Amino acid sequence: MAISETQIDNGIFRVTKWVIEPGGAIPMHRHEFEYVVVPLVNDTMYVTNADGSEIAAELRIGQSYTRPAGAEHTVANRGTATIVFVETEKLS
Repeated sequence: MAISETQIDNGIFRVTKWVIEPGGAIPMHRHEFEYVVVPLVNDTMYVTNADGSEIAAELRIGQSYTRPAGAEHTVANRGTATIVFVETEKLS
């Protein structure tokens, strides 16, 4: 299971906290905006892109990364621990 909690949505930024339980996934989606991810755990999540390619994304607490608008993928937790991260989208 994947649970999202919108923390801020003020027309400039949207900040969402994501919690992905073991075996859970965020379904296929497309990012309309550039975004930054801030991991809150050390773990690996698996990103499957729309073209079928896969990335094992190594998460490190506080080690942020960014992705461009247009990214289309699923995100899965194949591990035994819960994955938690905060995603900030730049809306304008």
